[in-house]
Amino acid sequence: MTASEGPTVGTLVLLRHGESDWNAKNLFTGWVDVDLTAKGETEARRGGELLREHNLLPDVVHTSLMRRAIRTAELALNAADRHWIAVRRSWRLNERHYGALQGKDKKQTLDEYGEEQFMLWRRSYDTPPPPIDDADEWSQVGDPRYALLPTELMPRTECLKDVVERMLPYWYDSIVPDILAGRTVLVAAHGNSLRALVKHLDQISDEAIAKLNIPTGIPLRYDLDADLRPQVLGGTYLDPAAAKAAAAAVANQGR
Repeated sequence: MTASEGPTVGTLVLLRHGESDWNAKNLFTGWVDVDLTAKGETEARRGGELLREHNLLPDVVHTSLMRRAIRTAELALNAADRHWIAVRRSWRLNERHYGALQGKDKKQTLDEYGEEQFMLWRRSYDTPPPPIDDADEWSQVGDPRYALLPTELMPRTECLKDVVERMLPYWYDSIVPDILAGRTVLVAAHGNSLRALVKHLDQISDEAIAKLNIPTGIPLRYDLDADLRPQVLGGTYLDPAAAKAAAAAVANQGR
């Protein structure tokens, strides 16, 4: 895919939630609803400060149904003095469901199953981990926030391909109309739901997406034309040096 040469009609800003409790503990999190650490709160506020410093002020924010993304949006918008804008939430922006790996230590999982299997579960496009049992303490079956979600849509595990497929309907139905209306749209979500969106925007191959890491708390800007093509492939981080260092840290999780 080549970058757009047409005029910008709207701006999309992607913000991965700040460090969570389980990020800090190096645990597979997925759909488990953990909170931000103090560091994560600071990252979220800094993300909002960057928005303000670059005069990139959102008109609407879309988040998942998960505390770490919701609180990141709140903290960032407060720092940017945009706490009053419309908020839209959807399970389709949730983190990837890590199945039976949810709650497990990444280093222990790597040691138990080996590098090849670990990376296949963590980074391959179309290989999900084993499904979680409904009786598992980290299962979301019975969670009231998903009470209206049809049973057949409730995941027990996901690969990135699954995340792309469940994210795209929300992209087209809810986010795209905001962009085409000329709004600056903030999406505060998760590493894998944002990787799924970036894959779609930049038309990244199934193989190449395995190498893409999105850092916590650093806004990533996409200016899009009327055909939703980016002016700059890969977007532009508002703090490129910090983003590069943080993405490398994400890549090394589990080691």
